[in-house]
Amino acid sequence: MKRLPMYIAIAGCLAAIAPARATDEGAIDPSHVVVVPGVAEGFRQPPTGSGDAATLLSDTPGYSVAQGGGVSGLPVLNGLADDRLKIRVDGMEVTSACANHMNPPMSYIDPSQVSRIDAIAGVTPVSAGGDSIGGTITVHSASPRFAAPGAGTLTTGRLSLSGRTVNDGVNAGIAATVASERVSFGYSAAYARGHSYEDGNGDAVLGSLFESINQSAVLGLRDADQQLTVRVGVQRIPYQGFPNQYMDMTDNTGKSASIQYLGKFGWGRLDANAYWQKTDHEMGFFTPERTGTMPMVTHGRNAGYAVKATLPWRDGGELRVGHELHTFRLDDFWPAVPGSMMMGPQTYVNVNDGRRDRLAFFGEAETRHNDRWTSLLGARWESVRTDAGAVQPYSTNMMNAADAAAAKAFNARDRYKRDGNLDVTALARFDADATSTYELAAARKTRSPNLYERYSWGRGTMAMTMTNWFGDGNGYVGDIDLKRETAYTLGFTAHWHDSEQARWFVKLNPYFTRVRDYIDVDTIGTFNPYMQKAATGALLRFANHDAKLYGANLSWSVPLLDGADALKFTGNAAFTRGKRTDDGDLYRIMPFNTLLTLEHVRGAWTNQLEARIVARKDNVDARRFEPETGGYTLFNVRTAYQLRKNVRLSAGVTNLFDRQYADPLGGVYLSGLKRYGGALQPLPGYGRSLDVGLVIDL
Repeated sequence: MKRLPMYIAIAGCLAAIAPARATDEGAIDPSHVVVVPGVAEGFRQPPTGSGDAATLLSDTPGYSVAQGGGVSGLPVLNGLADDRLKIRVDGMEVTSACANHMNPPMSYIDPSQVSRIDAIAGVTPVSAGGDSIGGTITVHSASPRFAAPGAGTLTTGRLSLSGRTVNDGVNAGIAATVASERVSFGYSAAYARGHSYEDGNGDAVLGSLFESINQSAVLGLRDADQQLTVRVGVQRIPYQGFPNQYMDMTDNTGKSASIQYLGKFGWGRLDANAYWQKTDHEMGFFTPERTGTMPMVTHGRNAGYAVKATLPWRDGGELRVGHELHTFRLDDFWPAVPGSMMMGPQTYVNVNDGRRDRLAFFGEAETRHNDRWTSLLGARWESVRTDAGAVQPYSTNMMNAADAAAAKAFNARDRYKRDGNLDVTALARFDADATSTYELAAARKTRSPNLYERYSWGRGTMAMTMTNWFGDGNGYVGDIDLKRETAYTLGFTAHWHDSEQARWFVKLNPYFTRVRDYIDVDTIGTFNPYMQKAATGALLRFANHDAKLYGANLSWSVPLLDGADALKFTGNAAFTRGKRTDDGDLYRIMPFNTLLTLEHVRGAWTNQLEARIVARKDNVDARRFEPETGGYTLFNVRTAYQLRKNVRLSAGVTNLFDRQYADPLGGVYLSGLKRYGGALQPLPGYGRSLDVGLVIDL
């Protein structure tokens, strides 16, 4: 089977891929790609053994991952993360159905099932964005493959195996296709498991073990100008530890179905899809590494559709118009613990019949003014409606007095909210000559609060700490009256390259974003996590405050040697700052970091020596007691050998010198605090690991 490439476009490349003809293999080729300011990169496979699809972009400038569980990292683009990003998986918009966001969208697909990722930071075309201010990440699994005309039946298969020593991690994946010229059926399955990982001192990071199983089936039907793709998927995560959360995942079952239509007509092209996704999620404790008793149950459902038409426009340009609907339903409740005076006798109702519905219309025009100038102008309007039903505390006794009073006040409120949101994007690209391109773009983007930001209501310390997707050990309560976030972003990109754009390039992308009514926090109290006197946590209410983010991304690829022994120097660097305009730094902003790589290719061998350098993090969010972290340098070595045309072996060592370091975006080490006591410490990073992998195409 032909190796499927991955393409990454950061800060605005691969913005709007229009459907076109079906190839002999069945993939839909983009007939045109709108390029907006950013840095487009190909990327190497990440260290083998990781089951987290969010790590697939880790070598991209401006991108980082806020660590959660083993398969549930939260993507960050230029300092904006999680719900501030639009994330689609095979056309589906999946909302985290958990007060701790333990099941983010990219956790529903295994890395071995991903064929391509498109990422757009900041200035997102309106056809690709909506209800987000940080950018869009679109994850694609493999398209249906079809037999070539007259070739009979096509059968393909793939087997992948990998492992890593740092957590005894094991990953396995299989994929198979049977197809004629017009009908294709494919199946894939992936399994990932890991024990708690070790840090640079050789100590286990408690409560970081996980297991995940993903299965997917796809049916494709096509003729010369049309293709219909039907997908169904099932995921099961029996357990997943979260060392920077108070709770662990004890079960997550996801089911999904989607249908996509791509058609080419005399008037243009049509892209339509509809989807349904359901999550049943449970939290609690499952391992002796962190014990306790507190069941929590969440049910979430996503459903929606999207329709986009692409029409010719002014001398080779295109006009895109579309309509989308997305609905989300959420029920979050905590069953009573028998015999507990605090957690009973009633079920704690955290979110009752939570509803969040989005209706969107957009239009954008791409205009080719001449051979050098291209522009894109678009607008998008969305209606976002949220609501939630009445709630109840565990009881009304003295131990639950704060929650009882909060529930009474919450139930007395009108909880229905409606936002009318307008997004606008404008950009221009100038091809100065054969070796340089300059791009300038500006955008107004909006995001309405999620259900937990508006409708989490508990005011007791324990209840507040159960709402926290930040990994910071603090507690949170919502505000029904939160306003939407409105971001104004300006980006510029200079791209220098050889005339064929095949040997070398240098790209520089500075940006600035001003966010009105950024959803941050106000402090309403403090407490001692796990009743440790040396540890301090904050009790926080979500609140609107203006903020600004600015920075720059730099990337490059330069050949050093050609011929039988090819050697090139690649890398990137990223700087981001985020501040509230009234005072203080924003949370989880990655410090300056750079990735330097020497890559050597000789015949079937590919070898890499990599240095990842991260500066000290001392610009921290004081309101959240965000810990400072020291600077560090990690060295990684990797090698891969194409044993045969269809067999590839890989091996490598990450954190070669077993450096002990703290993850700047990892939050705090709560499972360690519970076991060892003392003060809160930042979450330790991964120690040295030997990683091995095998891929066989059949």
